[in-house]
Amino acid sequence: MKKRVLVASNRGPVSYQFGPDGTLAGRRGGGGLVAGVAEGLAAMTPEAEVAWICAALSDADRAAARQRRADAAGPGSVPVRMLDIPPEVFDRAYNNVANSILWFVQHLLFDTPNQPRFGREFRQDWAAYLAYNEAFAAAMADEAGGAPAAGVRALIQDYHLALAPRLLRDKLGDDYADLGIAHFSHTPWAPPDYYRMLPAETAEALLDGMLGADHVGFHAGRWAGAFLDCCAVILGAQVSRAGGGGSTVGHVTHRGHVSEVAVHPLGVDAGALRARAAADDVRAQAEVLAAAAQGRKLIVRIDRTELSKNIVRGLAAYRELLATRPEWHGRVVHLAFAYPSRSALEEYRAYTEQVRQVAAEITAEFGTPDWNPLILEVKDDYPRSLAACTVADVLLVNPVRDGMNLVAQEGPVLSEHGCALVLSREAGAAATLNGDALLVNPFDVSQTAAALHQALAMPDAERRRRSDALAATAAASPPGRWLGDQLAALDR
Repeated sequence: MKKRVLVASNRGPVSYQFGPDGTLAGRRGGGGLVAGVAEGLAAMTPEAEVAWICAALSDADRAAARQRRADAAGPGSVPVRMLDIPPEVFDRAYNNVANSILWFVQHLLFDTPNQPRFGREFRQDWAAYLAYNEAFAAAMADEAGGAPAAGVRALIQDYHLALAPRLLRDKLGDDYADLGIAHFSHTPWAPPDYYRMLPAETAEALLDGMLGADHVGFHAGRWAGAFLDCCAVILGAQVSRAGGGGSTVGHVTHRGHVSEVAVHPLGVDAGALRARAAADDVRAQAEVLAAAAQGRKLIVRIDRTELSKNIVRGLAAYRELLATRPEWHGRVVHLAFAYPSRSALEEYRAYTEQVRQVAAEITAEFGTPDWNPLILEVKDDYPRSLAACTVADVLLVNPVRDGMNLVAQEGPVLSEHGCALVLSREAGAAATLNGDALLVNPFDVSQTAAALHQALAMPDAERRRRSDALAATAAASPPGRWLGDQLAALDR
């Protein structure tokens, strides 16, 4: 009998749009989490019955959910079940809790003299977050088959669904003796002193929810270690730490159940990525970018306009490079490509405008009639982003804090002549790429400017050597292996 593998995530591998005649058309969904999980599932579909459960994110998605559309999507043709969660519940759970509270906690982003504030309204938002997680747990229990069965594996993704492992375990109970639940966090994890700014009942519920899983995964050892610390300090759980250098970093015993905590760095499918970059639309974009550069060095960044991505300090570092190293005037162009992110939140709209303002100031200060030092585009254009990676001389990835960061890995894999990577030490990817990247403190603008100069001045042979080594590391943990290792851990 094939295993039944259930994937649960807020965003799914398919999204819907209304056509001119009102009919629904599905297309592949976006986002790094979706891409990584979808590619991982593609490698296992022949050996497992897979279902992907996600939330309806738009009116068209909700219409598809009400029609019980279950379109197969993405690599491996995974069937998708969308949940029509009431819009107010979804908004409170997603925007007010997951993205305004949990994301800010895990990335240490709060302006603590002013935020957060946990009053009556937050408790209402938290009730919605619980209802949202309960909807996913109910759907997973239904997809498990509705009767005692063997070989059910649930792979629950990210901070949106921190409560779902416990809720699912409680729903299925002892009838599913071979039930295996994994929860994976794609974000960092905050240390106890920061994490405990959450209300006590909230902090405990999140940890307890995740410990309903048999296997709790993170991208980097720092994040896994911080989670173990929180379990010990906040819950008073029994925590043991593993040695030996394997993926397992420890175990947590809580409410009579043992959860394994492990590290699974997510890399890229180098072959598939390079094949996509060879397509005509990407090659055409690469020609456009090369023409815009006019033979100059290219510094590339590709990010969402997300507060944690640190775009404004990155622009400030480029500005300082031009101010302190006039030898680069007329010889370098910064391609800053940003995807609009979370525009429903005021902080994000304001941050996007700040990015635009700083970029305009740099162009006004340094630009000449025959040299545009900076090209900023705030729009979603995947072929353009791939093309930028192929032609980059320097890739700047300087997040304040990041669970992993796939762009830091995709850039070297796609580079056609070798790119130097300037990488924040606070990115999860720094744990695996630190030997060949130029690591920087993301808050130190001057250090980042100096690293940009070092990267631009790097001899071609050295840049190629580093780029090749970075690409090999990125390709060593493709999504299929990343997801397969988690399933193997559940099988143990």
